[in-house]
Amino acid sequence: MNNEYLERAKQVVPDAKTLILLASRRARQLACGARPMVRCKDENHLDVALLEVAEGKLAANFDGKGEDDFIKEINALKEAAKREAGEVNVKNKHDNE
Repeated sequence: MNNEYLERAKQVVPDAKTLILLASRRARQLACGARPMVRCKDENHLDVALLEVAEGKLAANFDGKGEDDFIKEINALKEAAKREAGEVNVKNKHDNE
């Protein structure tokens, strides 16, 4: 973890628990294929997430409303990856005939 990014993120989100939740949730999104909102020399997802927080690209919003969308997005990414790998056969409406 890049300490410079951490210190900058702490200035934006001073509460440690909130910063942990925000950065870890965003790092998970990045690991699942979300695109970074900043240019970062590090490839570590947590470093990218901390830099996004430090630059004000993320806001702490834990009302629970976005979690379903996040899970749907992850499942869609997984299905797309399976289709690309040829693991999932897309059913055609003529398959049942």
